Amino acid sequence: MSDIQRRSLNLTLVALVFVGLAGCSSLNGASARVAGIISPYKMDIVQGNVVTREQFDQLKNGMQRAQVREILGTALLVSVFHADRWDYVFTLKQQGVAPQARKVTVFFKNDLVDRTEADPLPSEAEFVATLKSPSLSKSVPNLVATDESLMKFPLPSKPAAAAATPVTLPTDYPPLEAPRP
Repeated sequence: MSDIQRRSLNLTLVALVFVGLAGCSSLNGASARVAGIISPYKMDIVQGNVVTREQFDQLKNGMQRAQVREILGTALLVSVFHADRWDYVFTLKQQGVAPQARKVTVFFKNDLVDRTEADPLPSEAEFVATLKSPSLSKSVPNLVATDESLMKFPLPSKPAAAAATPVTLPTDYPPLEAPRP
């Protein structure tokens, strides 16, 4: 192969590479349009202690720490520097919705509830409604079988030979441990 042929071959290869790269940039717009239509599933992320309005309404001044733990659960944040303060933090991240964050703080004095502070809290029904995905909101068929529909299926019969054979259990078991000398 002569030197001129080698240079023309190299030039042709470089030109093909540039044409290929130019084609990739034109496909970039098409792939962006397809990615805009099809989006991956992102699951709901619930972190922290969910405190509902009903739970918060049960808190009363003068309650002991154990009673608060029974109602709200273990506090997410308990600081050594703030031993008389429990923080319950809750975050919810859902696809297509701004992240939600709520905080409840319980202040203690002499191991009894002194006061409480809280962000606006949802009721239990409101919180459960925010977790329902759109795909689950479709109607679900009634899955109750009637006696008439069950009559279509015959009951299995028991084999007579298995019921007549008595089962004998061993009565002499070996010792669990060998005797020590």
